[in-house]
Order: sequence, then C-alpha cells, then structure tokens
Amino acid sequence: MANLKEIRNRISSVSSTMQITSAMKMVSAAKLKKAQDAITAMRPYSDKLTELLQSLSASLEGDAGSQFAEKREVNKVLLVAITSNRGLCGAFNTNIIKQTALLAGQAYAGKHVDIMAIGKKANDILKKKHSVVKNHSAIYEELTFDNVALIAEELMEMFTSGAYDKIEIVYNSFKNAATQIVITEQFLPIKPMDGEVNTNTDYVYEPAKLEIVQQLIPKSLKTQLYKGIRDSFASEHGARMTAMHKATDNATDLRDQLKLTYNKARQAAITNEILEIVGGAEALAN
Repeated sequence: MANLKEIRNRISSVSSTMQITSAMKMVSAAKLKKAQDAITAMRPYSDKLTELLQSLSASLEGDAGSQFAEKREVNKVLLVAITSNRGLCGAFNTNIIKQTALLAGQAYAGKHVDIMAIGKKANDILKKKHSVVKNHSAIYEELTFDNVALIAEELMEMFTSGAYDKIEIVYNSFKNAATQIVITEQFLPIKPMDGEVNTNTDYVYEPAKLEIVQQLIPKSLKTQLYKGIRDSFASEHGARMTAMHKATDNATDLRDQLKLTYNKARQAAITNEILEIVGGAEALAN
C-alpha cells in the first residue's frame, strides 16, 4: 500500500484535474448555447434556399445552365474534412478523420484524392498519410459567413477549372449535446433532388428563372458550406461539454476512492502506533 504522503499528493492532483475539467465543461456549455442557437436559426433558411433552387432548376428545360452541375468521370476528388483546432472533445475529431481516411482509402480507391482541412486536428493527423493541399484552421478565429464564402469560392473555382471532378465535405452534424452524426455531403457537382419536385407553383419571376438560378447556386453553395462548419462548431462544444462532464465524474470517483484508501492507510498506521506503544509499555512493566 502506498504511504500516506503519496496518497495525499494523488488526491491533490486529482482534485486539481477535476477543477480544470469542471471549468472547461462550464465554458463549453456557455459557448454551446450560442453555437446551438446559430445553427438552429440557420437550418430553416438553408433548407428553404435549397428547396427553392431545386424547384427552379426542375422547372427549367434541360440543364439549369450552371457549370456547377456538370457531371464528369470521377478521377480527381477533393475531401473537405471539418474538425476543430483543439482536442479534449471525445471522439469528435477522431470520427471525422476516420471517415475521411475511409473515403480516401476505400470509396475512392484508385482515384487521385486530395484533402482540404478545416481545423488543425484534421491537418495535423491526415497530412501524415494523405495529401492535404489546403489548411483553413484560422477560420475559427472569426467564423463569419463572409470568411466561409471565400473558402466556398475557392472550392467552386477548383471544380470549374477542372482541378477536381467531385468535392465532398465531411463534418459532424449537431443533434444534441451528447450526439453528433458524421455526415458525408456532396458539395460539387450539385446533387439533383431526390424524388419529384412540385413545379406547378404560380410565381412571377423577376428577372428570368435561369438568371435567378445562376445567382442562387453560388449563394446556396456558400450557405451549404457555412451550415456544415456551423454544425461542426456546435457539435464540437457539445462533444467537449459531454467529455468534460464525464471526466469530472471520473475524477470525482477517483478522488473518493483515494480518500477511502487514505483513511484506511491512516487508520492502519494509527493502529500500528497504538500496538507499538502498548507493546513498549508492557515491556517496561515486565
């Protein structure tokens, strides 16, 4: 059994760790509320924009007139892996990195696959075994639509120039603080809507439908990427809050066990001292 000083040191160390994890949990909880409100408010707009775009595209004869809808033989693929810049958030980053590596190694085996990292964790780990051509970790320093739009424009230019035949984004979709769902979403070319689209709505279009579609597509793509990063941002704080909550509970249990061990060791030491005193007193009496 460890001596009393060692146990006291361990109790002190665990207590300090528990205070840190508890503070991190509260910080993440505060950030989660703001991030959750942002993605919850954005989803209806993003969904309606996509619905409107698909409805307009379906009502046009032939191709929607967009170079972003061009389908090609897939030889060059770009995967956009969205993670965080920091750890201590459970399997949040690991799940994205595993899914990205799985896509690169299996789903697109034999293809030329590059990776764009949005988040320091994706860049640091994936670049060891894969080709990471871009790293946009600084986006989290000021996460605004305008800053994300610049990345979306870069992706659109990569596709239209023929640098890549297909672009997909991999991110964690926020469900609740304890649950994040890994999503692989096709970014380019634009994926046609599943099922039938109602094109019988009576709208007056100004300007023409085709012009509206051509203007909406870049906006829709920027919104899609922004929603993915916002989803990931909210998921990160939810995952970190949950991880720190579990870490705090584990530290509390460990501290209680150490205190019990300390009390037992102290009681044993006191008993030994009493026995030594009694034995010494008997020896003197004899």
